[in-house]
Amino acid sequence: MVRVTIEKMGQNGDGVASVDGRHLHFPKVLPSEVVEIEDGKVTRVVSASPDRIEPFCPKFENCGGCALQHWREEPYAPWKRSLLERALEARGLHPAIEALIDAHGEGRRRVSLHVRQQAGQWVSGFMEQKSHKLCALETCPVLVPALRDAPLIAASFGPMLGNCDVAITLASNGLDVAVKAERNAVPRRIEPLKELFIRWKLLRLAINGNELMAVGQPFVTMGKARVHLPVQSFLQATQKGEEILARLVSEGLGKRKKLADLFCGVGPFALRLAETVAVHGFDSDRNAIAQLNNAVRHTQGIKPISAKVRDLYRAPLVVQELSEFDGLVIDPPRAGAEAQ
Repeated sequence: MVRVTIEKMGQNGDGVASVDGRHLHFPKVLPSEVVEIEDGKVTRVVSASPDRIEPFCPKFENCGGCALQHWREEPYAPWKRSLLERALEARGLHPAIEALIDAHGEGRRRVSLHVRQQAGQWVSGFMEQKSHKLCALETCPVLVPALRDAPLIAASFGPMLGNCDVAITLASNGLDVAVKAERNAVPRRIEPLKELFIRWKLLRLAINGNELMAVGQPFVTMGKARVHLPVQSFLQATQKGEEILARLVSEGLGKRKKLADLFCGVGPFALRLAETVAVHGFDSDRNAIAQLNNAVRHTQGIKPISAKVRDLYRAPLVVQELSEFDGLVIDPPRAGAEAQ
């Protein structure tokens, strides 16, 4: 057993300490803390940081879903800003960065949970940090109240579908559930799945990308538009976060005549921007583009929107095409947008 001092916070929210000339990362610790480590894991916090607070989730210490509930907001905020500053500085950019904006709102409106069997019981939750061991949850306090039963809903699919991942989204009109499972919804499983569908009052259930049953089409409101969601469609984690991002993008663009929205998805930016300016959207997701175009057809009081399927990784818009626009929105997925 060795005692070390946590020197700083790493970019992923792990504490960093020097051990035998190596920089090692440890979860759920804070800068200046003295900790005991054994077999590469923290076994005890010997001297706690004055910035340590009590996590609001009782499962925080084991669950890998959250990393920093134990850190006071005052030191957290400048650390979070520093991640952006360093990323930009590495590319020779030095813009002024304003204070963080709290966009939690009522909580996360979507969650993806792992379902596994433990001690003969089917449970769901997140993996422990840096582990393949599941931390079982009964509820999750970072979710919107309407998703308080999400872990129970997810776990109920285990007996029929085996190990699986269950994505649950709160749409404006109900719960949209998409299961990625090792087993398919063969005929003998349809009736039990229907019973779950009714018990949890789901709006739509999809198994391995295929819609199995639905009582309505899940939708969300974006500006003046009502947008139907493709199966397991991407949305910003919180409603408030989406609204704040859209407002900042609109303010940043100012007055324009013709915009391009790259990686537009189902239109969280395009549909709001089109209230004042024509927008041309591009994305490789055919289902997302189809639903964006459908929303445009059924929305009054907006400027023209054209949305096209285009793989911006293999066929990015070139300079001549971009010269048609006097404003540009680019919001790529986590993979980035190197080609574009």
